[in-house]
Amino acid sequence: MKEVVKFGRPSGFFEKFERRPGPIKTNMHYCPGCGHGVLHKLIAEAIGDMGLKDKAVLVCPVGCSVFAYYYFDCHSIECAHGRAPAVATAISRTDPENVVIGYQGDGDLASIGFNQILQAANRGENMCVFFVNNAIYGMTGGQMAPTSLPGQKTQTSPCGRDVAETGYPIKVAEMIAQFEAPVYVERCALSRVPNIMAARRAVRKAIQNTVDKKGFSFVELLSGCPVNLKMKAHEMNEFLNEKMTKFFPLGVYKDVSAEREAIVRHTPIFEPDQVRELLFPEETKRAVDDNFRYTAKVFDEERRVKISGFGGQGVLSLGYLLATMGKLRNFNVSWLPSYGPEMRGGTANCSIVFSHTHVGSPQADHNCSMLICMNQPSVDKFLGQLGENGVLLYDASTIRQPEVSPDKTVYGLAASDLANTLGDQRVANSVMLGGIARLMQDCFLEGKESEDFDLAVEEAMNEHFAGKPQKVIDLNMKAYRLGKESVSIRFGARVK
Repeated sequence: MKEVVKFGRPSGFFEKFERRPGPIKTNMHYCPGCGHGVLHKLIAEAIGDMGLKDKAVLVCPVGCSVFAYYYFDCHSIECAHGRAPAVATAISRTDPENVVIGYQGDGDLASIGFNQILQAANRGENMCVFFVNNAIYGMTGGQMAPTSLPGQKTQTSPCGRDVAETGYPIKVAEMIAQFEAPVYVERCALSRVPNIMAARRAVRKAIQNTVDKKGFSFVELLSGCPVNLKMKAHEMNEFLNEKMTKFFPLGVYKDVSAEREAIVRHTPIFEPDQVRELLFPEETKRAVDDNFRYTAKVFDEERRVKISGFGGQGVLSLGYLLATMGKLRNFNVSWLPSYGPEMRGGTANCSIVFSHTHVGSPQADHNCSMLICMNQPSVDKFLGQLGENGVLLYDASTIRQPEVSPDKTVYGLAASDLANTLGDQRVANSVMLGGIARLMQDCFLEGKESEDFDLAVEEAMNEHFAGKPQKVIDLNMKAYRLGKESVSIRFGARVK
């Protein structure tokens, strides 16, 4: 007698679940009545019917579905808790022909990975995401989830979810539908047959959008968790249909897939030589060889420089230019910027340390050899960090003449005013660099090393502004020369 199978396992599944540990190789590990098995079948049917076995990539993070790769006969990647959208983005961007399918639970997507999914949706990544909302943390024992209903009892809310204490359940589908980029957002339920058939259509539509490169599709699926919710199968369906859907209404929240054109993004670069050229551009040509070494006495010991000013004055760029000069002249050098709340206004600053030996610490927070200040708050805050016989260079455009001990050498330079004469306030830092050159050549450098300082500046400018129009480099060099000509010593000993 001929055997005819009318309703068999979807071809998107393995014929036998050999990856599953233990002796059971024919059925899934999910608890009886769990919605994951139903959703797995809907996705597997779509993968098989649409011929996507070799293109589909299933991305699952930590959660009950973490072992989905036991079952699906397609590419599959497991990833860290909440990070499925980031991994899925990489897979989609690396090869646009991949059909990327994200599969996440509510504790994963709506909690630890919430920002990840929102950002992926907002970027319109070409993927479809299936979000299983069972209103509880299933894998870890039944704690309250971001989607647990008001009054719902869980392991961590034994008296019921109190919205006054823990807030309301997060309505993810509604939130994602508000973004411009997503093309399709729907909420379905894995309960009655009509609901499951609607979920089947939604799954296929979301996957088809991904095949057509329409962008981001999101399907939320209300699902049962009988073990943790302590319900029988029929009670679970009643809970989904009568309670869950009241707070999470079913339906299509957005569908603009028909009017969207296929996404076309820049072609990624994989050719090794091109990648190497982009990541490691050709080094700046130096006027010295690898054995060159400044012999000035000032560099017999480590030199610590602090530069500070308003955020936006080019303080960090000036520090980076100095660090680049040190690198080009074979110093061991560190550059440590200070970001955070001081970036706009206040005292944005950076530390640069030069040494012919090892750099002890990249932080110049005491005993500085040189202090460069571009605003009054910087003088007020950091002047006490200038070491004995240290050098202070300040922007005389806005800073009153500082009071320091007689051992200090103080140079004033109206950098901001001079930058304005050149028509660009942004080059005040290059004017200050001219002041640094002047005080170095006045106080510390002689002969060929004094002449080389100007050459090192030019080389550093070329490296720092690589890729910029030549006029940018020319303007900054002009500002440098102007600063060098205009600086004036106020008082103090000239220390050799």
